[in-house]
Amino acid sequence: MNSPHKVALLIESSNAYARGIMHGIAAFMRERQPWSIHLSESNRGEPSLDWLAQWKVDGVIARIENKAIARVIKRLCVPTVDISAARLMPSLPWVETDDASIAKIAAEHLLERGFKHFGYCGDDRFNWSIWRQKRFEELIRIAGHSCSVCCVSARRLVNEDDEIENISKWIAGLPKPAGIMACYDYRGRQVLNACRRLGIAAPDEVAVIGVDNDDLLCDLSDPPLSSVIPNTYRTGYEAAELLARMMAGERVKAEAYLIEPLGVATRQSTDVLAIEDRNIAFAVRFIREHACEGINVKDVLEAVPQSRRLLEQRFKKLIGRTPHEEIIRVQLNHVKLLLAESDLSLEQIAERVGFAHVEYLSTVFHREVGLPPSRYRALNRPKPAGFKPAP
Repeated sequence: MNSPHKVALLIESSNAYARGIMHGIAAFMRERQPWSIHLSESNRGEPSLDWLAQWKVDGVIARIENKAIARVIKRLCVPTVDISAARLMPSLPWVETDDASIAKIAAEHLLERGFKHFGYCGDDRFNWSIWRQKRFEELIRIAGHSCSVCCVSARRLVNEDDEIENISKWIAGLPKPAGIMACYDYRGRQVLNACRRLGIAAPDEVAVIGVDNDDLLCDLSDPPLSSVIPNTYRTGYEAAELLARMMAGERVKAEAYLIEPLGVATRQSTDVLAIEDRNIAFAVRFIREHACEGINVKDVLEAVPQSRRLLEQRFKKLIGRTPHEEIIRVQLNHVKLLLAESDLSLEQIAERVGFAHVEYLSTVFHREVGLPPSRYRALNRPKPAGFKPAP
């Protein structure tokens, strides 16, 4: 009987994003092949690598965050998959979140709430923050608005209080109400702390969305922080699948494999509608609260008494969609999450999101998303052939 491969995980365990990746790796091992794992307890970019010289590894999955880690990986000369956005070793296959898609989801989430003023609060030490910023700015500009940017780098500041002070000065100068994307949840919590320091009401004057859906950080924020949900489970699973192929002798191209996010976990920090038309604001909230109960436009008109023509005209002007399109959009967002995160059948999903017939759900999903539900599930669940290299 062959001994299991020895695999080193150079992944910090101090945040929810990294732990989600490790859950995906563990799932691959349960389903496909057991490995002997060595995991070094560490923070971002600060692993102790002395043990690697003694522990002869067959493969590595690493967040190659600095040159010291890159030098060690080069000396090892074993199959390695990089899962860091730093991209310090372009010769390796690279599995990472799709930062452009993350920015798109965050921008859409804030635009849907009717904001006209926007900001991005990032950290210029990290590529993923810079990439998210550029795409967020671009999407806000395409929507006809401007975006103010605040990049807070710990390299130039002494402590967190200094960071929050800098963010506070930036927020004080923003036109209100404003929707802000924070590069990740920790920064989002800082933005909310800055609002509290200034006496600015969140989400009424400033709405904030983070990234990573770190439950602990989001719940400790005041108010609780909305966050984009990365598919970390699939990221880890796909990285493990690539490494297994490499350790089996297969040649894997040094390409980028980008994993799309799952959606938004909406919490109180964006639970607001910056829409002056109170009837339309109420209609939007009604749809978002009841869309998965199988409502239609007639139900919306009963909740917001006015003519259908006027409702649809005002809705289209302020939201950019008709009430029917908004109902479908909310339903399909729930469908996507259930396809990616559950084993429910399509019939069960249709019932949960308010579609009377599974055939109609399949037709609408294919039309709006561009692929059938089964294909979407295959692409967003951790399956060996479930994704393709990014162009």
